Amino acid sequence: MTTSTHATPAPGATLRPARPSDLPAVERLLAAAKLPLDGVAGALPTFVVAEHDDSIVGVAGLEVCCDNALLRSVAVAPEWRSHGLGRALVSRLISDAEARGIHALYLLTTTAERYFPGFGFRQVARDEVPDDVRDTGEFRSACPASATVMRRPVAAGA
Repeated sequence: MTTSTHATPAPGATLRPARPSDLPAVERLLAAAKLPLDGVAGALPTFVVAEHDDSIVGVAGLEVCCDNALLRSVAVAPEWRSHGLGRALVSRLISDAEARGIHALYLLTTTAERYFPGFGFRQVARDEVPDDVRDTGEFRSACPASATVMRRPVAAGA
């Protein structure tokens, strides 16, 4: 994962890799957004946070599954929404996935199926998802069976 800090479109917020000490703040932000916490602690090293004045104001994560990854846990504090912060977080994770040689990114959503096509995600059937992604806690049990499944190729030729 890239270790440099990048400015985001929101003044004063910066993106950086999540640290172990960020876990409580990340979990609070995800819980407030009603997003699952299953697997967050284990995947935290591949998460990115947005920070402002020593507070976590946004988060997005990759859960790497062999050649694929689950894009998950995208949340932005209410006062930071509509400032491009979510877009910056998702774009950063797509870049991180490219750098890792990830074949494809998958996600599950019950509320943002119109947001993610702007990043190249397309809806797919659950049975099109590889086993390594289907074996994640989020896919198996944390998200409802009614959640929309989306895929985005990452590596060339994916």
